[in-house]
Amino acid sequence: MEQLEQAQVLYDTLIEFAVTYSFQIVGALFIFLIGWWLSTKIGTAVENLMINRDIDITLSRFTGGAVKIVILAVVTIIALGNVGISVTPLIAAVGAIGLGAGLAIQGMLANYAAGFTIIITRPFVLGDTIRVQGVSGVVDKVMLPYTILIDEDNVHIQIPNKLIVGEILQNSAEKMLIELEIGVAYSSDVDNVASIITQAVQSVEGISDEKAPAIGIDNFGDSSINFGVRVWAPTTKHFETRYALNQAIFNALQRENVEIPFPQREVRMLQDS
Repeated sequence: MEQLEQAQVLYDTLIEFAVTYSFQIVGALFIFLIGWWLSTKIGTAVENLMINRDIDITLSRFTGGAVKIVILAVVTIIALGNVGISVTPLIAAVGAIGLGAGLAIQGMLANYAAGFTIIITRPFVLGDTIRVQGVSGVVDKVMLPYTILIDEDNVHIQIPNKLIVGEILQNSAEKMLIELEIGVAYSSDVDNVASIITQAVQSVEGISDEKAPAIGIDNFGDSSINFGVRVWAPTTKHFETRYALNQAIFNALQRENVEIPFPQREVRMLQDS
């Protein structure tokens, strides 16, 4: 009998709540759904507008997402206020929780702060070739916590953003420098050798047309005159182009009978008188 009375009280309470707050709840849901739709539309419009103005795609996506979150937060506060829920204690609680969580995840927050700095300052953009922390690759994604590079072997390299900001960063856009060294005998005609190497380099497909190859005597070794070759090639074909250059230069020198010496040592035998 007592359980039936409790059930009846619960039923009456639910009915009273539904009658009293049903319109407010429906209104709050309606406001939230309209706000969700509106925030998505405005966020997408802002992102597309920035992309059409040739603004970096990473910054465009970040700005569009931030606009969406801000609008959604305002709509949520309005919806809760329509139900009669005060958001002031909620904001205070979220702030306290955020402070404690921030102390616990300082490293993660450092990555997010660094990611925000990268997005705002744009030291590199998607498609650039960068070298940092001893690794290099083409920038594929720039997220708030990390940046993803892709090397020539299609390996995805994920670097925490805090290891990028404040470090020495090399950005060569879409190209990467290839440096070679070729040794020839001291008896060789250096002008002829330079011409042979230049023709061999120019015969290789894929090298950059924006910067002419730099070819010349780099240093004088113990057994050879060493020529240096510096060319720019797409990062995605770095090693492919490097191997092709080595092959073309070697074949050209062989055809012209240019001697490629190997290290030699002179040994003298001393005898006691």
